[in-house]
Amino acid sequence: MTTRWFNVGKIVNTHGIKGEVRVISKTDFAEERYKPGNTLYLFMDGRNEPVEVTVNTHRLHKQFHLLQFKERQSLNEVEELKNAIIKVPEEDLGELNEGEFYFHEIIGCEVFTEDGELIGNIKEILTPGANDVWVVARKGKKDALIPYIESVVKHIDVSEKKIEIELMEGLIDE
Repeated sequence: MTTRWFNVGKIVNTHGIKGEVRVISKTDFAEERYKPGNTLYLFMDGRNEPVEVTVNTHRLHKQFHLLQFKERQSLNEVEELKNAIIKVPEEDLGELNEGEFYFHEIIGCEVFTEDGELIGNIKEILTPGANDVWVVARKGKKDALIPYIESVVKHIDVSEKKIEIELMEGLIDE
């Protein structure tokens, strides 16, 4: 059986001389995902097999997550990791609580109004602060930004890839 891998981040640079790497997170659960002791897999251009690493330390710095790996604790050892995509196998995803979803379950869903009018498809999820914002691609119009909050998102069916929202005034520019 082939392993399904899920992208949880990307190493964009090194940081300092102690082998830390700067990561742009692509996961809802950064604290859990980057917890010291966790195993992550680095996918790099030119390598057939992922590089397995163990998180040694994790901290936030500006908009980046800084990770250090037990196996590599110097600048020279992490230099080659730049641009690596950090992934975890499906079995490491863990159980979610009701009303929680993985990004890969939401991206690609069609968004409808409560009247059944198609708005578009979710192409990206932004995590600017208190709540996620779903970027909805619309035909011939600007992308719509939908906040993932209870008053807007009324129903999510990931198996059917359909989401129903309450279209509040001013939510979507025409």
